[in-house]
Amino acid sequence: MWRYLILGITYGIAAAAQPGPLQTYLVSQTAGHGWRRTLPAAFSPLISDGPVIVVVLLVLSRVPAVLIQSLRCAGGIFVLYLARGALRTWRHFQAENVMEAPSKGQSVLRAALVNLLNPNPYLAWSLVLGPLLLSGWREAPSHGAALLVGFYGVMVLSLAGFIALAGTARRIGPRVNRALLATSAAALAGFGCYLLWSGLGALGAS
Repeated sequence: MWRYLILGITYGIAAAAQPGPLQTYLVSQTAGHGWRRTLPAAFSPLISDGPVIVVVLLVLSRVPAVLIQSLRCAGGIFVLYLARGALRTWRHFQAENVMEAPSKGQSVLRAALVNLLNPNPYLAWSLVLGPLLLSGWREAPSHGAALLVGFYGVMVLSLAGFIALAGTARRIGPRVNRALLATSAAALAGFGCYLLWSGLGALGAS
């Protein structure tokens, strides 16, 4: 169980630190409405990811086990690609790109809609989290639950910290965000190598 909890935490840290539509939206809402009013939007992934998880698991539960392991290998390659992108963003980081964003109305549902229209959750659940969740659940339901708790627990806490940081320490925030990008790149690289290693090992044993 602890292995799946750690995997969920690792990918949660990396996903929360990745620049994307949701993070940009949260910055814009914090700038326009303050961090206290924006803070509930940190829970938006819990709303938006539900339909994605259901659809992906329905599809993956009906495919052969060897395809699940192949998807895990593909997920490893995808995560390594994300690590490369995070490293490139870290190298060419500019503070103004983090803090400039248009400001419109704020709500948890709107943040959830922004995340629902973002392709990243679909890719993550199809190639990375979905196969891991199925593998863990088949070993024991507690393993699958540990992956979900680790991932979403860290995701919500990280987004909440990001909102608070953007609202109360704008001068420090960009520098901290650059450090988070470096952390994200390292976490993604390690996670991608693990997925490739475990996927290739499972394919070799089958």
